[in-house]
Amino acid sequence: MPTFYNFTQDGLVYKFDDIFIPVDFFTQGNLWSWGYNGNGQLGDNTAANKITPVTVLYGETTWKQVSGGYAHTAAIKTDGTLWTWGQNTFGQLGDNTNISKSTPVTTFAGGTTWKQVSDGFGHTAAIKTDGTLWTWGRNTSGQLGDNTNISKSTPVTTFAGGTNWRQVSTSGIYTVAIKTDGTLWIWGSNISGRRSTPVTTFAGGTTWKQVSASGANDIDCTSAIKTDGTLWVWGRNDFAQLGTNDDINRSTPVTTFAGGTTWKQVSGGDSHMSAIKTDGTLWTWGYNIDGPLGNNTITPSSTPVTTFSGGTTWKQVECGDFCTLAVKTDGTLWTWGSNGNGQLGDNTFTTRSTPVTTFAGGTTWKQVSGGFAHTLVIQIVDSVI
Repeated sequence: MPTFYNFTQDGLVYKFDDIFIPVDFFTQGNLWSWGYNGNGQLGDNTAANKITPVTVLYGETTWKQVSGGYAHTAAIKTDGTLWTWGQNTFGQLGDNTNISKSTPVTTFAGGTTWKQVSDGFGHTAAIKTDGTLWTWGRNTSGQLGDNTNISKSTPVTTFAGGTNWRQVSTSGIYTVAIKTDGTLWIWGSNISGRRSTPVTTFAGGTTWKQVSASGANDIDCTSAIKTDGTLWVWGRNDFAQLGTNDDINRSTPVTTFAGGTTWKQVSGGDSHMSAIKTDGTLWTWGYNIDGPLGNNTITPSSTPVTTFSGGTTWKQVECGDFCTLAVKTDGTLWTWGSNGNGQLGDNTFTTRSTPVTTFAGGTTWKQVSGGFAHTLVIQIVDSVI
């Protein structure tokens, strides 16, 4: 049975199936989603899984940044509005309810000044253009950072306050963020205990550039890059996801076994990590039973390895729970790893240990984000650079 897609152009609605889709159908510039959809996290007004890309219900070509959580999604448009959809058990949609939504809704806070958003297991964090940081949703471990353990269905500011937050990343039960002064702050639950208010890492310093929180409820770990290009990791290491050539947990930041000063961007999944260097090479390490390392094996690696496809044109990488998604400088999108819910978007449920392109193909992919078992991607359009 083919999957049908509706596409609106010039006021007319066209209907296509996945057996015959016009070549330009996937080059309209939009927000696309696929994979598990039991909570409406694909935003297509259904709860049916999709193994090929579909657009969110409201279409449009003005999406700027997207983040996939465990079972919900959040995205920002070029007009600065923030939209959420999917599971809402803990109030993670921020719309002052606990009712799940299969189509995008705005947060209770509203506004047109949202700059960056990140989704965790059951909570959401976002930064506004004025530098304030807002959190909402599940808070059983203090991951909202508001000095309580009470979940919130509307956005609240962290206990630390401030107007100099630059980047935030969320995971299972904790949150980590970098300020404009280069300091790194973390709160929630980890192997060192619980913190309901932001604290700096043991390493301290004012040269942190980019951070990624990763892991599920009980295997959280963090990776971060400094302005000098060094990559640091800490947290749980059961599956060698820290890349330190062992499986020893770390409660303070350490460098990966690969070392080096040319790391550019890093992302963590449930129990594996991926990172891109300034030379455009892509490296992966950790858990690999489902092939998320993309090196044509299912053997875990405790040190960084390159993907089977190699190359020096990788631009952005994102780890789903047990899969990896990446965009090249030529605008092509590649996926690999676990595919039990169609999260690779290649029109199959087949696990891949080497990178493959999605069923949509194309060379206009801009930014990708992976949830627990669903994928979100934004395309380049003339009006959004």
